[in-house]
Amino acid sequence: MQPLHAARTDDILRNRFAALIPVYNHEQTVADVVQRTLKLDIPVVVVDDGSTDATFERIKGIEGARVLRHRFNRGKGAAIMTGFAEVAKISDWAITLDADGQHDPEDAKTLIRAIPENQRPIVIGKRQGMLAPDVPWTSRFGREFSNFWVRMAGGPVVADSQSGFRAYPLPECLHLGIIARRFQFEIEVLVKAKWSQMPVTEVPVRVSYGPGARRISHFHPFFDFLRNTGLFSRLITHRILTRRFRRH
Repeated sequence: MQPLHAARTDDILRNRFAALIPVYNHEQTVADVVQRTLKLDIPVVVVDDGSTDATFERIKGIEGARVLRHRFNRGKGAAIMTGFAEVAKISDWAITLDADGQHDPEDAKTLIRAIPENQRPIVIGKRQGMLAPDVPWTSRFGREFSNFWVRMAGGPVVADSQSGFRAYPLPECLHLGIIARRFQFEIEVLVKAKWSQMPVTEVPVRVSYGPGARRISHFHPFFDFLRNTGLFSRLITHRILTRRFRRH
């Protein structure tokens, strides 16, 4: 199959893709992330998920960015869904990246080049160097925990189910029936994509967790562990009941 990079990259970027940046309380990094993403010369949609710091003030005047705002914090998944609805008006792919500066926006082109011609997969940016000493233990543990249970729930076999750097085909992903509205959205969407016969693939991307990275994580190990457990229980139960129904 012929990958997308065989066509003119500038036309592909401009006409088919838009960047989506969900953000919550990342006043120190978000403006830089948005400015660097704008250099891709594609539409950039930023969804401020009810930030209580100066995030909105830092981004509201950035020329070229479409800024949406939740009045209160609703969760990363809710911000992504709001962004999907906006991006779907102008493009048929959404490239999501985190606002904490861990991703290099230039790697969006790597995601795009991984899309085979005439296919519409979810493409995950598989973060490299996640075993390095400067990577938080919660990120390393969370990734392996998530990868295992995604497989158990009937989802795809992937190496980085928690990466927020992805290319999503629209409007397909808007109609997968995703219930989760916090971090668990990025897990549920993979499982339900597999259930719906939507391909999921991965491609290596860079990640920055070093001393110069001003990273703030809103992942809460206790509460998000409980949410993850509830999500996987729901998905696995649904999978078991569906199999029994089909057998009978």
